Amino acid sequence: MEGKKLILYLDTSVIGGYYDNEFLQDTQRLFQAIKNNEYEVAISDLTLKELVKAPSRVKTLLHDLSINFREIVASPECIELANEYLNEKVVGQASLEDCVHIATATVHKIDILVSWNFKHIVNIRRIRGYNAINIKNGYASLEIRSPKDLIGYENKEEI
Repeated sequence: MEGKKLILYLDTSVIGGYYDNEFLQDTQRLFQAIKNNEYEVAISDLTLKELVKAPSRVKTLLHDLSINFREIVASPECIELANEYLNEKVVGQASLEDCVHIATATVHKIDILVSWNFKHIVNIRRIRGYNAINIKNGYASLEIRSPKDLIGYENKEEI
């Protein structure tokens, strides 16, 4: 793909996935693609707050890998949209922070939100719910994918 690089919003699960046995191979390949300048990265203030509670090697990963990112803020507009996801029962009240991640990526016009959270985020029923509310409120729909969806396919031979 030529032209503008896609902007990825990384939630906390992707950063933690770098060291998680189940997810590390695909996560490390995604970070290599980021280091190769294939994508731009945005991280929210919520992700940075969540990282404070993470193990030190996860907390410092972006710095240790010299990943440049743009910090975006979960503004009152984002919180309002997140609450609408909850009010429309896309997910339960316990998933407020997941909703804030999605709303923040939506409001800031991020190309793809990347997550390993298959229960509340990377889930077709939930994605349709989030995007129905996004469109109803005048926002674009948001691509939501796992790191596995973003790695390696561009380099494969066409069949």
